[in-house]
Amino acid sequence: MMQNVHLAPKVDEDDLYSGYNDYNPTFDTEDLENDTAFQQAVRTSHGRRPPITAKIPGTSASRPLATGLGSKTALSSSMGRPMTGAIQDGVARPLTAVHAAGYTKTALRGSVFDPLGQARGPAPPLEMKNEDTPEEKIRQLEKKVNELVEESCIANSCGDLKLALEKAKDAGRKERMLVRQREQIASPENINLDLTYSVLFNLASQYSANEMYAEALNTYQVIVKNKMFSNGGRLKVNMANIYLKQRNYSKAIKFYRMALDQIPSVHKEMRIKIMQNIGVAFIKTDREQMKKAFQKLIAVPLEIDYDDKYISPNDDPHTNLLIEAIKNDQLRQMERERKSMAEKYIMTAAKLIAPAIETSFAIGYDWCVEVVKASHYVELANDLEINKAITYLRQKDFYQAVETLKMFEKKDSRVKSAAATNLSFLYYLENELVQATNYADLAVNSDRYNPSALTNKGNTVFANGDYEKAAEFYKEALRNDSSCTEALYNIGLTYKKLNKLDEALDCFLKLHAILRNSAQVLYQIASLYEIMEDPNQAIEWLMQLISVVPTDSHALSKLGELYDNEGDKSQAFQYYYESYRYFPSNIEVIEWLGAYYIDTQFCEKAIQYFERAALIQPTQVKWQLMVASCYRRSGNYQKALDTYKEIHRKFPENVECLRFLVRLCTDMGLKEVQEYATKLKRVEKLKEIREQRVKSGRDGSARSRREGSGGGDSGGSAKGERLSAKLRALPGTNEPYESSGNKEIDASYVDPLGPQTERPKTAARKRMDEDEFADEELGEDLLPE
Repeated sequence: MMQNVHLAPKVDEDDLYSGYNDYNPTFDTEDLENDTAFQQAVRTSHGRRPPITAKIPGTSASRPLATGLGSKTALSSSMGRPMTGAIQDGVARPLTAVHAAGYTKTALRGSVFDPLGQARGPAPPLEMKNEDTPEEKIRQLEKKVNELVEESCIANSCGDLKLALEKAKDAGRKERMLVRQREQIASPENINLDLTYSVLFNLASQYSANEMYAEALNTYQVIVKNKMFSNGGRLKVNMANIYLKQRNYSKAIKFYRMALDQIPSVHKEMRIKIMQNIGVAFIKTDREQMKKAFQKLIAVPLEIDYDDKYISPNDDPHTNLLIEAIKNDQLRQMERERKSMAEKYIMTAAKLIAPAIETSFAIGYDWCVEVVKASHYVELANDLEINKAITYLRQKDFYQAVETLKMFEKKDSRVKSAAATNLSFLYYLENELVQATNYADLAVNSDRYNPSALTNKGNTVFANGDYEKAAEFYKEALRNDSSCTEALYNIGLTYKKLNKLDEALDCFLKLHAILRNSAQVLYQIASLYEIMEDPNQAIEWLMQLISVVPTDSHALSKLGELYDNEGDKSQAFQYYYESYRYFPSNIEVIEWLGAYYIDTQFCEKAIQYFERAALIQPTQVKWQLMVASCYRRSGNYQKALDTYKEIHRKFPENVECLRFLVRLCTDMGLKEVQEYATKLKRVEKLKEIREQRVKSGRDGSARSRREGSGGGDSGGSAKGERLSAKLRALPGTNEPYESSGNKEIDASYVDPLGPQTERPKTAARKRMDEDEFADEELGEDLLPE
């Protein structure tokens, strides 16, 4: 057992703590003055030489440290250099950094520790900087130039462009002075190119901000032509911007392209912006070309004699006879045609280029008007102003249109009539009949032969209900211009109002020969045949109508109505269904489709139509009652009961709902039957009391009317008879699927071929269902033909 136990051998007689009280002579500082190696290290850089790691033993080589195995190894620092004071090859390693620790070579034992040298007293004063040296003057001048550049930029950002320019000029003067001083005392290579670049660039920017484009271009040229500025070529973009402002588009495009060639492909965003500017310059080039072409068109000589030639200067009979002879000869007719053609070309060109040559069409028209006024086509300027008002109308800017037209109230009669005609039309559209009548009278008084003015005057009279007088104005307009389709259409409506159906049909058939595909004319013809009780002709014309406007829901529903009156339910269903598909909010169509499915015993399909009707008219209880009735007829009693309960919650005093609830609860054996029966009795009693009160109040008012109007005129009785006839014409409460006679149609729906067709057409529009007006539709007789 003890054979595996080994005792540690005794290396030396030292105990475990031996050597700790030994004194190392390396730390003895009293003999440092006599240490030759230390003194040499202090005086020279010998002590700062890096040691050779491979030849230097550990720092503690002078005192081996015993290990657990009894061996002793020399210690070294972590960097592999010997410890301070270690002895190697008989030479002790000198101490380092003794001077920084407060030691000097004359330090004696017991001296005061003063590492900061406070005992030596205050430091000597700093030497004064000599500002008279050329280098110092250059530095101060350079600092001043930078300050001026900064002040110029700040002034520009604050909006003081004049001050910014002055600062930039001052910076430029001082920078040139700085360059001369540098050239005198140093080589040209020492010139601060960055400072020169910034000064010139800022000066060019300030010139451009102050709209001194020539000076800005010259300054940019100085930068661009100097090869010492590596990126100066990119400033050609700024030069191109200046040329663009000067409207020198060809040079702008040239410099943009030169700048694009010098921009590296890595700067994609900058290259895209430059290409965008090139595109803008090309567009502006087109604008300038359009302006130049218009000016050339104005300047084309017609080589014709003007009207002054045909005015007799005196009362010479021979001269007057000669003037009368040549006033309407072939040469004069040719001159008129040439002048008319030139005016037509000028007006067409102005209409085309005015919206494109400037930022807005109004500014473009103003430019065209000024150019025309400076030519011998002065009379066309007023027509251009009229076209400007028409353009405002197309953009639905009625206020600007009215303001533009009002400027012509004091012009000559022809222009005044044209402006008043359009003003009357505008006020008629806005339903301001008083203003429309005033301007219609002004237009007629200014030019009695203006068919548009006569048509608008007839419209105002038509709106006031005087159909006979309106027909006279329309007839006069047709006598002045037989091609005035507006007057022909409106006289047809007037005859229809006067119940002169044959004359109205004749007018619309004539109009159909002129306007073959006019939807309104086709509808009016079909409507007249329906009134004349000729359904076959009405259906035929409605078929032509839907071939022109196949998606018109009103025309489709009218076809369905005619086929239904003829007893053809399948055709009626087809057209009613098509009408519903294009416009699913027509209550009459929805009601017919629901009733059709109930008659054909498809109550489940009728539910969706009555539910849609309930969404459109949520306050009408009849649609919800029809939904519940369809559930009940289809055998879904539980769903019908739930629907009736929901109706009762919304309309607690509805008698029909309570009756069906009582019947359903009785048939299904529910306990709620007694509750609903009690509510039904109470509601019926309240309804009976209300009816008695209404009846008594009606009888009292009838007696008072008889007493107050006994033996009076027959006007009141006739009015009462008409009112009673209207009341009798309303459907009764016992009619199927309706609980009242009110048929509320969605107010947001405007029937394109319904009530609007009864409104007379103004002289300024031929198609009432169009959103825009053609040029010939507003004041079509204003332009010379």
